[in-house]
Amino acid sequence: MQIGYFNYPSPANEPVLAYAPGSPEKLALKIALSNAKKKTLDIPMYINGKAVRTGNKVAIHPPHEIKHVLGHFHMGTKQHVEQAINAGLKARAAWADMPWESRAHIFLKAADLLATKYRFEMNAATMLGQSKNAYQAEIDAACELIDFLRFNVHFLCDIYQQQPVSSPGIHNRMEWRGLEGFVLAITPFNFTAIGGNLPASAAMCGNVVVWKPANTQIYSAQLFMRILKEAGLPDGVINLVYVDGPTIGATCFTHPDFAGVHFTGSTGVFNTMWKQIGENIPRYKSYPRIVGETGGKDFVMVHESADVDTVATALARGAFEYQGQKCSAASRAYLPSNIAQAVKDRLVKMVQSMKMGNVEDFSNFVNAVIDEKSFDNITKYIAKAKKDKKAKILVGGNSSKKIGYFVEPTVIATTDPKYLTMCEEIFGPVLTIYTYPAKQFEKTLKILDSTSKYALTGSIISQDRAAIELATNMLRHAAGNFYINDKPTGAVVGQQPFGGARGSGTNDKAGSMLNLYRWLSARTIKETFNPPTDFKYPFLNEA
Repeated sequence: MQIGYFNYPSPANEPVLAYAPGSPEKLALKIALSNAKKKTLDIPMYINGKAVRTGNKVAIHPPHEIKHVLGHFHMGTKQHVEQAINAGLKARAAWADMPWESRAHIFLKAADLLATKYRFEMNAATMLGQSKNAYQAEIDAACELIDFLRFNVHFLCDIYQQQPVSSPGIHNRMEWRGLEGFVLAITPFNFTAIGGNLPASAAMCGNVVVWKPANTQIYSAQLFMRILKEAGLPDGVINLVYVDGPTIGATCFTHPDFAGVHFTGSTGVFNTMWKQIGENIPRYKSYPRIVGETGGKDFVMVHESADVDTVATALARGAFEYQGQKCSAASRAYLPSNIAQAVKDRLVKMVQSMKMGNVEDFSNFVNAVIDEKSFDNITKYIAKAKKDKKAKILVGGNSSKKIGYFVEPTVIATTDPKYLTMCEEIFGPVLTIYTYPAKQFEKTLKILDSTSKYALTGSIISQDRAAIELATNMLRHAAGNFYINDKPTGAVVGQQPFGGARGSGTNDKAGSMLNLYRWLSARTIKETFNPPTDFKYPFLNEA
């Protein structure tokens, strides 16, 4: 029963803890890391609120310490996906009918649990399972995920208040329904926040969800699922399954109640999914929503007026934080000839000063890449560059998988603006630099815009306002998130809604209202207080 109007004002972004020497948060995180490593978790799937174990166990190892076992997850089958779909569909009506404030408070409570009781446990899980340093884990697994939950409640509240105009004797209203069916959330390894937001944002809108995380993110995903359960999420609303990609696709994309997919991952996988969905359109009750954030080949464009230290810092952080495994990571840079050498020299010194190793040593800026497949792919590109006359390794280039999957931060200089590593997504700690004639800024903007099929993030660094304006206009479609005098990473919920177009996805902007609209189906209701009782209109009278 609705007995009041409930409002959720815009929240403040969750403060980022510094983890300075001697701070309480640093001590607490160290303890959480130690406690986590002492345990070997047995990780079930969660279907209809129940823990499901199959006995088909897969070990989880820290990417930086591959001999250690954090736990084992239970691999599922097609039958488990079917069970998850059925559980969701059974829970759908009650969940959709639940008063909005009750739904909202589940996610607000989950945010508070993350901010307090589980903050250090979640950060530790992300550090160990995904090889993130303390700061990268804090801004991801704590702050961004908390912000997603709180801001989405606020955004959805604002959407619900958007109502049509009424006229005398008539009242019009809009219902913002969930979709008719279930939503599939497929989430990546690189951000715990994305892993939590993709299923939670759809569920918040009144949908039921089948959630398949990347195997390499299960260690932190299962913790978020347990937090949602503790916050009061009803059974069957979000069902967490561990299966391979072909199994999830073949089962969900052929189901008549498939209503949409919320995806972050590779462009190739997204293209395949889109094709599968298209081929099955006649099966569905309604046209599915297809929302995806995919690849990137993100750029830093530098003008001749730029400050050398600003450029070098943007490249060092933008390219090598979290080993370049961000969709937004800087992977190609265009330097003007007048400052190119100075920037390269400064950048090389920065990279040489970066420590690489275990996440438990907080002095390490760089940790391991996520798994052996990624390691092999990244080192393949580096090996090609070492042999190519068009490329030169300025710093880094070494790697080892003896202890963990470690790849040195690597900077490649090329004489070819269309060189392989300027065009293809590598998803690792590799930055390629092309030096252009300083007076050919506009020409180089055109080269930049036509080099990559992606359009996720990019930045312009300049002290010349006219150059900034020119780049902003010419690169309008080259990036969905565009930065001026900054690195092309670090989008904050509520401040820089995230997403790109072209080969980078559907640009539905996670962290904004735009994304939530995709998980809603509007119904307009017109109520007439004094209905007509005769079909005749006044114009029919001639006299």
